[in-house]
Amino acid sequence: MAEEKKMINGGDVLIKCLLQENVKYIFGIPGGQFLNMYDAIYKWGKESGIKTILFRHEAAAAHAADAWARVTNMPGICIGTVGPGALNLMAGVGAAWADNIPVVAIVPQVNSKFQDSFTLQGNLDQVTMYKPITKYQKTVRKLEEIPDAVQKVFREATGGRPQPVLLEVFEDAFLEEIEEKRLEILEVGRYRAIANPGISSELIKKALDLLLKAEKPLIISGGGVARAEAWNELKEFAEYLQIPVITTVMGIGTLTNSSKCLLGAAVAGPGLKAAPEADVILALGCKFSYTLAHGEEPFWKNSQKLIQVDIDSSIIGRAKPLTLGIVGDAKQFLIQSVEEIKNTEKVERREWLENLVTMRQTTRDKTNKKIMKDKTPIIPKRMIKEILEVIDDDGLLILDGGDISASAVEQVDWYKNRSPLSTLIAVGMGQLGTAVPYGIGAKLAKPDKQVVAIAGDGAFMINIQDLETAARLELKNLIYIVANNSAWGMIKSGQKLFMGKRYIDVDLPEFDYAKCAESFGCYGEVVVDPNDLKSAFERAKNSGKPAVLDVKIGFDTPDTTKLMGSMGIL
Repeated sequence: MAEEKKMINGGDVLIKCLLQENVKYIFGIPGGQFLNMYDAIYKWGKESGIKTILFRHEAAAAHAADAWARVTNMPGICIGTVGPGALNLMAGVGAAWADNIPVVAIVPQVNSKFQDSFTLQGNLDQVTMYKPITKYQKTVRKLEEIPDAVQKVFREATGGRPQPVLLEVFEDAFLEEIEEKRLEILEVGRYRAIANPGISSELIKKALDLLLKAEKPLIISGGGVARAEAWNELKEFAEYLQIPVITTVMGIGTLTNSSKCLLGAAVAGPGLKAAPEADVILALGCKFSYTLAHGEEPFWKNSQKLIQVDIDSSIIGRAKPLTLGIVGDAKQFLIQSVEEIKNTEKVERREWLENLVTMRQTTRDKTNKKIMKDKTPIIPKRMIKEILEVIDDDGLLILDGGDISASAVEQVDWYKNRSPLSTLIAVGMGQLGTAVPYGIGAKLAKPDKQVVAIAGDGAFMINIQDLETAARLELKNLIYIVANNSAWGMIKSGQKLFMGKRYIDVDLPEFDYAKCAESFGCYGEVVVDPNDLKSAFERAKNSGKPAVLDVKIGFDTPDTTKLMGSMGIL
């Protein structure tokens, strides 16, 4: 008797390919062309370890995939239906693109027989639409093309400088069938490299020679260090040579308070002194974006010697004149450098570092003394201090918004360590509305850890609908802090600083975010007294639900916003 053929369709094949990539969650909203894919998950995919997370808006789904990727250093997967779903995903994909986060966006395309026929949701060139915000785009028209296409998009998303990619699948491919035993899906190591190449020993020696001869060396640790998971190597390297380290916003946590070498995040506090005075700079995996004043004078000096290490050659020398450019992975550079410096005499003390460390402590003490007032509405920096002091030691922190994020970055590593991959900010695009979906994505990535998101009230409203998603998923110890000053704070600061306080379209009506949260099934509480912040936080933590604290703060322009304004960024 002939063996019965076991047939599988394109939806089955796609899920099998994603499982090979160790995908656990698909964030998005279903569409008609995805029916076979969803059916595959229902029939056998869940048992194999893959789940869908239903959102209320595709942009939020893409943000959640972005958050998953930031926390796990694995690609996040988001989906949206053909046409409007694909359009809605773009806000979240664009934010991931600006921060070099590996996100795989999967969108269907209408059946080939309906092309150019003005069918529902058709006639949209999705690939062209996504080109500016994705590293690579791949279209699949036939089932047999699916495995190769999945391998290509994952290779591009994770290789070199990680960034989002697009996989577009025509409905035809989902509907086709193939005999299962004819299907071959390669293991990851058989179609893409999983190790980075070494760096020339000559370049390593040149870099070390510059740093050892420097009187005032400085290390900038960027997102490339986070993506390379090179924080242990960075700590060993910086401490051996006693070199102060500032991190970019994307590099927060790559060096923690456990090291005396840490000055803080971005060009703030002692970084404002270190940046222009340094004679040799080692830039590791950073772009010299606006958070580093574009590498320009007066915050930096063109006379400084710059060693720039980046996995992407297009970044090297882009902002500042180079002394030495090295194309390579930050971890590989640091591993080889540590091996090389063990042959040199250990640097025991640098007066340059000691002075900057003292300055950091002085800045923190002065700020804390200034903000510890029981004023109402609450001083924004007081709110941030109270929250950062009670966050779990290994908790994840999300910052969403303009002025409130700027204030938080100034204080982010003052009170407790910020662990690697534990601080999430859509800094490149300056995207607002990330708090709610980032919180969901981060919590699913690290279910045993506390997740705290601080957002301005304007930003929080943008994806507030997905509080329902957080409640439906029963995500506990997920706490949202709404810094509520009834304003678009950063733009109001701009009108205050440069437009003679001629305020327009920046003031928002009063709104009770706590009641709104309760209506979605979350815990909600309004906080008006700064002395109640810590107790309210504990109630939120112990509520057994996703929680929203609506904190009434005053309108106040942070130092970083003033600095950005003076640079012409605001």
